[in-house]
Amino acid sequence: MSAATYPYKLGLIGAGAMGSALLRGNLQRQTLAAGEVLVWEVDEPRRESVCRELGVAAAEGEQDLVRRSQTVLLAVKPQVAPGVLTPLAGAWQRDQLVVSIMAGVPLARLREWIGESIALVRVMPNVLVTVQEGAAGYAAGPEVSSEQLVLVEALLGSVGLARRVEEKLLDAVTGLSGSGPAFAAVFCEALADGAVAAGLSRGLALELAAQVLVGTGRWVLENGSPALLKDQVTSPAGTTIAGLGALEEGGLRAAAIAAVKTAARRSAELGK
Repeated sequence: MSAATYPYKLGLIGAGAMGSALLRGNLQRQTLAAGEVLVWEVDEPRRESVCRELGVAAAEGEQDLVRRSQTVLLAVKPQVAPGVLTPLAGAWQRDQLVVSIMAGVPLARLREWIGESIALVRVMPNVLVTVQEGAAGYAAGPEVSSEQLVLVEALLGSVGLARRVEEKLLDAVTGLSGSGPAFAAVFCEALADGAVAAGLSRGLALELAAQVLVGTGRWVLENGSPALLKDQVTSPAGTTIAGLGALEEGGLRAAAIAAVKTAARRSAELGK
Protein backbone atom coordinates (compact mmCIF):
# COMPACT_ATOMS: atom_id res chain seq x y z
CA MET A 1 0.00 0.00 0.00
CA SER A 2 1.41 3.41 -0.91
CA ALA A 3 1.30 6.42 1.38
CA ALA A 4 -1.36 8.02 -0.78
CA THR A 5 -3.77 5.12 -0.25
CA TYR A 6 -3.75 5.01 3.55
CA PRO A 7 -7.14 6.34 4.68
CA TYR A 8 -5.70 7.71 7.93
CA LYS A 9 -2.61 9.79 8.61
CA LEU A 10 -2.33 8.62 12.23
CA GLY A 11 -3.49 5.52 14.05
CA LEU A 12 -3.40 5.51 17.85
CA ILE A 13 -3.20 2.20 19.70
CA GLY A 14 -3.97 2.90 23.35
CA ALA A 15 -6.14 5.88 24.28
CA GLY A 16 -5.09 6.22 27.91
CA ALA A 17 -3.99 9.49 29.53
CA MET A 18 -0.78 9.94 27.52
CA GLY A 19 -2.06 8.72 24.16
CA SER A 20 -5.26 10.73 24.30
CA ALA A 21 -3.38 13.83 25.52
CA LEU A 22 -1.01 13.66 22.55
CA LEU A 23 -3.94 13.25 20.21
CA ARG A 24 -5.96 16.02 21.84
CA GLY A 25 -3.06 18.48 21.64
CA ASN A 26 -2.47 17.79 17.96
CA LEU A 27 -6.14 18.24 17.13
CA GLN A 28 -6.31 21.48 19.11
CA ARG A 29 -3.19 22.82 17.39
CA GLN A 30 -4.53 21.57 14.04
CA THR A 31 -1.44 19.51 13.35
CA LEU A 32 -3.98 16.80 12.57
CA ALA A 33 -7.61 16.91 11.53
CA ALA A 34 -10.09 14.60 13.22
CA GLY A 35 -10.81 12.90 9.92
CA GLU A 36 -7.14 11.89 9.63
CA VAL A 37 -7.12 9.87 12.86
CA LEU A 38 -8.06 6.29 13.68
CA VAL A 39 -8.12 5.01 17.28
CA TRP A 40 -8.07 1.59 18.89
CA GLU A 41 -8.42 1.14 22.64
CA VAL A 42 -9.22 -2.27 24.11
CA ASP A 43 -11.35 -0.70 26.85
CA GLU A 44 -14.61 -0.17 24.95
CA PRO A 45 -16.13 2.56 27.17
CA ARG A 46 -12.83 4.44 27.08
CA ARG A 47 -12.59 4.02 23.30
CA GLU A 48 -16.12 5.28 22.75
CA SER A 49 -15.59 8.23 25.11
CA VAL A 50 -12.36 9.40 23.45
CA CYS A 51 -13.69 8.99 19.92
CA ARG A 52 -16.90 10.84 20.78
CA GLU A 53 -15.05 13.68 22.54
CA LEU A 54 -12.49 14.20 19.80
CA GLY A 55 -14.63 13.32 16.79
CA VAL A 56 -12.24 10.64 15.52
CA ALA A 57 -12.95 7.21 14.05
CA ALA A 58 -12.66 3.95 15.97
CA ALA A 59 -10.86 0.97 14.45
CA GLU A 60 -12.22 -2.57 14.62
CA GLY A 61 -8.99 -3.79 16.21
CA GLU A 62 -5.20 -3.52 16.03
CA GLN A 63 -5.00 -5.30 12.66
CA ASP A 64 -7.57 -2.96 11.15
CA LEU A 65 -5.76 0.09 12.50
CA VAL A 66 -2.35 -1.00 11.17
CA ARG A 67 -3.81 -1.78 7.76
CA ARG A 68 -5.32 1.71 7.40
CA SER A 69 -2.82 4.05 9.10
CA GLN A 70 0.28 5.67 7.61
CA THR A 71 1.79 6.35 11.05
CA VAL A 72 1.01 4.27 14.14
CA LEU A 73 1.43 5.70 17.64
CA LEU A 74 1.91 2.96 20.24
CA ALA A 75 0.66 4.16 23.61
CA VAL A 76 0.00 0.93 25.45
CA LYS A 77 1.60 -0.18 28.72
CA PRO A 78 4.96 -1.95 28.22
CA GLN A 79 3.79 -5.12 29.95
CA VAL A 80 1.02 -5.67 27.39
CA ALA A 81 3.19 -4.81 24.37
CA PRO A 82 4.10 -8.42 23.44
CA GLY A 83 0.45 -9.43 23.41
CA VAL A 84 -0.46 -6.44 21.26
CA LEU A 85 2.43 -6.50 18.80
CA THR A 86 3.18 -10.20 18.30
CA PRO A 87 -0.13 -10.86 16.46
CA LEU A 88 0.68 -7.93 14.16
CA ALA A 89 3.84 -9.53 12.75
CA GLY A 90 3.60 -9.38 8.98
CA ALA A 91 0.88 -6.73 8.98
CA TRP A 92 3.24 -3.79 8.67
CA GLN A 93 4.16 -2.08 5.37
CA ARG A 94 7.63 -0.76 4.57
CA ASP A 95 6.41 2.83 4.15
CA GLN A 96 4.81 3.02 7.60
CA LEU A 97 6.20 4.83 10.64
CA VAL A 98 5.80 3.47 14.17
CA VAL A 99 6.18 5.87 17.09
CA SER A 100 6.36 4.27 20.55
CA ILE A 101 5.85 6.08 23.84
CA MET A 102 6.16 2.85 25.82
CA ALA A 103 8.56 3.49 28.69
CA GLY A 104 11.62 1.25 28.85
CA VAL A 105 11.05 -0.56 25.55
CA PRO A 106 14.19 -0.09 23.38
CA LEU A 107 14.24 0.12 19.61
CA ALA A 108 15.91 -3.30 19.41
CA ARG A 109 12.98 -4.94 21.16
CA LEU A 110 10.47 -3.08 18.99
CA ARG A 111 12.28 -4.42 15.91
CA GLU A 112 11.87 -7.96 17.20
CA TRP A 113 8.11 -7.48 17.34
CA ILE A 114 7.57 -5.22 14.33
CA GLY A 115 10.35 -6.04 11.87
CA GLU A 116 13.71 -4.76 10.71
CA SER A 117 12.56 -2.68 7.75
CA ILE A 118 9.90 -0.55 9.46
CA ALA A 119 10.77 3.02 10.48
CA LEU A 120 10.77 3.22 14.30
CA VAL A 121 10.90 6.13 16.72
CA ARG A 122 11.08 5.75 20.49
CA VAL A 123 9.79 8.66 22.57
CA MET A 124 10.13 9.49 26.24
CA PRO A 125 7.33 12.03 26.89
CA ASN A 126 6.19 13.21 30.30
CA VAL A 127 2.90 13.72 32.07
CA LEU A 128 2.89 17.43 31.28
CA VAL A 129 1.71 16.67 27.73
CA THR A 130 -1.72 16.59 29.40
CA VAL A 131 -1.48 20.39 29.76
CA GLN A 132 0.43 20.82 26.47
CA GLU A 133 3.67 21.67 28.28
CA GLY A 134 5.50 18.39 27.81
CA ALA A 135 9.26 17.89 27.67
CA ALA A 136 10.13 14.91 25.47
CA GLY A 137 13.24 13.25 24.12
CA TYR A 138 13.10 10.87 21.18
CA ALA A 139 15.42 8.51 19.34
CA ALA A 140 14.94 7.52 15.72
CA GLY A 141 16.03 4.37 13.95
CA PRO A 142 18.16 4.61 10.79
CA GLU A 143 15.14 3.76 8.62
CA VAL A 144 13.34 7.00 9.57
CA SER A 145 13.27 9.53 6.73
CA SER A 146 13.65 13.29 7.05
CA GLU A 147 9.96 13.67 6.19
CA GLN A 148 9.01 11.28 8.97
CA LEU A 149 11.21 13.17 11.43
CA VAL A 150 9.33 16.36 10.56
CA LEU A 151 6.08 14.55 11.38
CA VAL A 152 7.45 13.33 14.72
CA GLU A 153 8.60 16.84 15.63
CA ALA A 154 5.14 18.18 14.78
CA LEU A 155 3.33 15.49 16.79
CA LEU A 156 5.45 16.07 19.89
CA GLY A 157 5.87 19.81 19.42
CA SER A 158 2.10 20.28 19.57
CA VAL A 159 2.14 19.28 23.24
CA GLY A 160 5.38 20.88 24.40
CA LEU A 161 9.12 20.70 23.76
CA ALA A 162 10.70 17.79 21.86
CA ARG A 163 14.40 17.13 21.25
CA ARG A 164 16.13 14.29 19.38
CA VAL A 165 18.81 12.41 21.31
CA GLU A 166 20.81 9.22 20.98
CA GLU A 167 18.84 6.29 22.35
CA LYS A 168 21.41 5.71 25.10
CA LEU A 169 20.53 9.16 26.49
CA LEU A 170 16.82 8.43 26.89
CA ASP A 171 17.45 7.18 30.43
CA ALA A 172 18.85 10.61 31.27
CA VAL A 173 15.80 12.19 29.66
CA THR A 174 13.63 9.92 31.82
CA GLY A 175 15.48 10.98 34.96
CA LEU A 176 15.05 14.65 34.11
CA SER A 177 11.81 15.25 32.23
CA GLY A 178 10.09 11.96 33.01
CA SER A 179 10.57 12.13 36.78
CA GLY A 180 11.22 15.87 36.93
CA PRO A 181 7.56 16.94 37.28
CA ALA A 182 7.42 15.07 40.59
CA PHE A 183 10.64 16.74 41.76
CA ALA A 184 9.36 20.16 40.70
CA ALA A 185 6.01 19.49 42.39
CA VAL A 186 7.77 18.75 45.68
CA PHE A 187 9.72 22.01 45.38
CA CYS A 188 6.54 23.90 44.50
CA GLU A 189 4.83 22.46 47.55
CA ALA A 190 7.82 23.32 49.74
CA LEU A 191 7.83 26.93 48.50
CA ALA A 192 4.14 27.18 49.33
CA ASP A 193 4.74 25.66 52.78
CA GLY A 194 7.33 28.33 53.45
CA ALA A 195 4.90 31.06 52.42
CA VAL A 196 2.18 29.60 54.64
CA ALA A 197 4.64 29.61 57.52
CA ALA A 198 5.26 33.29 56.75
CA GLY A 199 1.52 34.07 56.88
CA LEU A 200 -0.04 33.50 53.43
CA SER A 201 -3.14 31.40 52.93
CA ARG A 202 -2.57 27.92 51.45
CA GLY A 203 -4.48 28.67 48.26
CA LEU A 204 -2.64 31.91 47.52
CA ALA A 205 0.72 30.38 48.42
CA LEU A 206 0.22 27.48 45.99
CA GLU A 207 -0.98 29.81 43.25
CA LEU A 208 2.02 32.11 43.56
CA ALA A 209 4.51 29.22 43.88
CA ALA A 210 3.15 27.53 40.75
CA GLN A 211 3.31 30.76 38.77
CA VAL A 212 6.89 31.32 39.93
CA LEU A 213 7.85 27.93 38.45
CA VAL A 214 5.93 28.59 35.22
CA GLY A 215 7.50 32.01 34.79
CA THR A 216 10.98 30.82 35.68
CA GLY A 217 10.77 28.06 33.10
CA ARG A 218 9.63 30.49 30.43
CA TRP A 219 12.38 32.97 31.30
CA VAL A 220 15.11 30.31 31.11
CA LEU A 221 13.79 28.98 27.79
CA GLU A 222 13.87 32.48 26.33
CA ASN A 223 17.16 33.64 27.85
CA GLY A 224 19.11 30.43 28.30
CA SER A 225 20.73 30.98 31.70
CA PRO A 226 19.32 30.12 35.13
CA ALA A 227 22.42 31.72 36.68
CA LEU A 228 21.66 35.05 34.97
CA LEU A 229 18.12 35.05 36.34
CA LYS A 230 19.43 34.24 39.82
CA ASP A 231 21.90 37.10 39.65
CA GLN A 232 19.23 39.54 38.44
CA VAL A 233 17.01 38.72 41.42
CA THR A 234 19.82 38.71 44.00
CA SER A 235 20.92 42.02 45.49
CA PRO A 236 23.69 42.53 48.09
CA ALA A 237 22.57 41.70 51.63
CA GLY A 238 19.00 41.30 50.41
CA THR A 239 16.22 38.78 50.92
CA THR A 240 17.15 36.50 48.01
CA ILE A 241 20.77 35.93 48.97
CA ALA A 242 19.65 35.13 52.50
CA GLY A 243 17.20 32.55 51.14
CA LEU A 244 19.78 31.10 48.75
CA GLY A 245 22.12 30.61 51.67
CA ALA A 246 19.43 28.56 53.41
CA LEU A 247 18.93 26.42 50.28
CA GLU A 248 22.67 25.73 50.05
CA GLU A 249 22.83 24.84 53.73
CA GLY A 250 19.95 22.42 53.19
CA GLY A 251 21.71 20.76 50.26
CA LEU A 252 19.04 21.50 47.65
CA ARG A 253 21.42 21.58 44.69
CA ALA A 254 23.16 18.31 45.59
CA ALA A 255 19.82 16.61 46.32
CA ALA A 256 18.38 17.67 42.94
CA ILE A 257 21.42 16.36 41.07
CA ALA A 258 21.25 13.08 42.97
CA ALA A 259 17.52 12.74 42.30
CA VAL A 260 17.93 13.00 38.51
CA LYS A 261 20.95 10.66 38.47
CA THR A 262 19.15 8.10 40.62
CA ALA A 263 16.02 8.21 38.47
CA ALA A 264 18.12 7.85 35.30
CA ARG A 265 19.94 4.86 36.77
CA ARG A 266 16.66 3.23 37.72
CA SER A 267 15.34 3.81 34.21
CA ALA A 268 18.34 1.95 32.80
CA GLU A 269 17.75 -0.93 35.22
CA LEU A 270 14.09 -1.23 34.26
CA GLY A 271 14.97 -1.28 30.55
CA LYS A 272 17.16 -4.36 30.85
